[in-house]
Amino acid sequence: MEILRFDLRIEGFVAQPLAVEYIDSTGRKRSYTPDGLIRFKAAPYQIEPVLFEVKFREDFRKNWRTLAPKFRAAKNYCKALGWRFEVFTEREIRTPYLANVKFLWPYLAREPSADAKALILKTLWDLDEADPDLLLCALCYNLTNRARMIPAVWHLIANGAIGCDLDHPLTMRSPIWAAQDC
Repeated sequence: MEILRFDLRIEGFVAQPLAVEYIDSTGRKRSYTPDGLIRFKAAPYQIEPVLFEVKFREDFRKNWRTLAPKFRAAKNYCKALGWRFEVFTEREIRTPYLANVKFLWPYLAREPSADAKALILKTLWDLDEADPDLLLCALCYNLTNRARMIPAVWHLIANGAIGCDLDHPLTMRSPIWAAQDC
């Protein structure tokens, strides 16, 4: 859930949003309730909604015969609506991105002053591309002041004002850039 709440492209998501009806191999009417539905913001992304299921890989393999008809029905349902159906496993979820989201999550609410934000973004804009360590050195000579600025930098990364590839582990040496004009 943290990943979904953190992604700026996502408008919202609903847990167990609907039931998909299908006929099983014996001719019996069945119903399948996927885990969730993700809706994306319209502009500029133009990403179709994603109906999804979350399964451990082991469960997925062990129960494939039971799951396949359900997933096929969900895929057909989505195709008719112009949506996508996805199955996510721990391989797609337990990634550096999730670790970064968990790290950055508390900083979303730690709003720095407007002056601090402006100074950080202007300095980063002037540097063009840097890493958090270089940015902090450019902002402050004093180590104590650098330490005070770190939460503001993480906040700006968390809310997308500073760009960073969150698919790689976030460190003080990760490349960052100004994603918004200062």
